[in-house]
Amino acid sequence: MRVILERSNLLKSLNHVHRVVERRNTIPILSNVLLSAEGASLEMKATDLDLEVTEATPAKVERGGATTVPAHLLYDIVRKLSDGAEVMLKTDEDGNAMTVTSGRSSFRLQCLPQSDFPELSAGSFSHIFRLESAALKGLIDKTQFAISTEETRYYLNGIFLHTHEVGGKLKLRSVATDGHRLARAEIDAPAGSEGMPGIIIPRKTVSELQKLVDDPDVAVTTELSDTKIRFTIGSVVLTSKLIDGTFPDYQRVIPTGNDKKLIIDRQSFAAAVDRVSTISSERGRAVKLSINDGQLTLAVNNPDSGSATEELAADYSSDPIEIGFNAKYLLDVAAQLTGSEAKFMLADAGSPTLIHDMADETALYVLMPMRV
Repeated sequence: MRVILERSNLLKSLNHVHRVVERRNTIPILSNVLLSAEGASLEMKATDLDLEVTEATPAKVERGGATTVPAHLLYDIVRKLSDGAEVMLKTDEDGNAMTVTSGRSSFRLQCLPQSDFPELSAGSFSHIFRLESAALKGLIDKTQFAISTEETRYYLNGIFLHTHEVGGKLKLRSVATDGHRLARAEIDAPAGSEGMPGIIIPRKTVSELQKLVDDPDVAVTTELSDTKIRFTIGSVVLTSKLIDGTFPDYQRVIPTGNDKKLIIDRQSFAAAVDRVSTISSERGRAVKLSINDGQLTLAVNNPDSGSATEELAADYSSDPIEIGFNAKYLLDVAAQLTGSEAKFMLADAGSPTLIHDMADETALYVLMPMRV
């Protein structure tokens, strides 16, 4: 194999694929990226056996072929080459090593045979639909922070993507929860998603996808079955296994009878929570909200270091209420809201609270209170 290509093109593609590769691997081939040169492009592929990312980049192929080299090592080398340089990748006759040459720099990397590289066999996909990348990004960004990191409840370690009928219209919904908070976002269901199975997309896949959908003008082709999902974003193809489990009935935890309405300026609320929570203990991080007519008082009490309070003007006219929340969870939700105001629907100190984005009717957040 002998290929010449632009450093910027090679770096961009390697940046997309090398992130999938775990730093520590018991199986040596999984530390490598598969390079295949043919026609006028170089295709790169990396996998961790659950997730696979492939990208093709334009290249001048003088001699076709394929090999695998350490992914993070190749990425670091290319990253440190001078900008605008041309890079030549050339394998030895016996295929045991690959030389990376650029200007006066030359690196020799050990290869492993491409025949050892695992294939994430995709099988057939039952549903296929197209989404604007901005719409997909919205579904992910608004819910991803609530994904559980607890390995014991593995079915919560991802985003639940499914279709749901609302007022006679079919919506594509994303939901994530960790038992303490829940986030839900929805868009109009794209053509082709009708009757799709409800699927749970793993956390690592979600975070890779988040980095790939940053160009708002690109359409994303989504193909899925009961066990796999594939996203095609421009020249990048991401294929992932799905979490094999049943997502809980999240509708049951979304309260419907909360009648105490609090409307507050989002930015000043987030800044105030951030200020008072400075004094809270790392473990508890509880903030008490005391809500009266037209006023909200935030209070934190930490027996080890002291206390803090802050008052904010608020739009509230129901019975006074005191309720506690985890400060980090409040800040996480506030960071997702796009409008200038946030709407809280409260019931009592022991019941879940609903938070709405005043600028986005499709997003919904539920927070469980804490005892304070």
